[in-house]
Amino acid sequence: MQIEIQKGDITKLNVDAIVNAANCSLLGGGGVDGAIHRVAGPSLLEECRKLNGCKTGEAVITKGYNLPAEFVIHTPGPVWHGGSSDEIKLLQNCYLNSLRLAEEHSIKVIAFPCISTGVYRFPAEKAAAIAVKTVKEWEKEYPERVIFCTFSEQDYNVYCALTAV
Repeated sequence: MQIEIQKGDITKLNVDAIVNAANCSLLGGGGVDGAIHRVAGPSLLEECRKLNGCKTGEAVITKGYNLPAEFVIHTPGPVWHGGSSDEIKLLQNCYLNSLRLAEEHSIKVIAFPCISTGVYRFPAEKAAAIAVKTVKEWEKEYPERVIFCTFSEQDYNVYCALTAV
């Protein structure tokens, strides 16, 4: 599997699937979630309503609608409570369950944002380490390529340091 780091807007990536750092309602919100819903258009919200939400650490897949990506994999990340509420395991499950959906749908290229590091306050370096470790340990045929798409220069540098050989 090839791992890449890109700094930019995940909604502009021409990949098979992008991952949405969703909330449990799946009905849109702020940050990455809001941006994905805005670009995808109202059909994404309609499809998400039919899913009746998603639990923290789990993942569901929808069409990408007006996004360049064919699919959106929605995964609600954990809110950081100091590490005493299974946050690490829940965040790892976000990546694992997203990768499982990629495998099930033969998705070759998937892009992940920084899950839970915004308003959910998961420490960025700890979250990035979990993301990279989980993806590197994935041993399935799909996806063939994983992109960690960061919005900030600081997050970009963290991911670059973690993926340097």
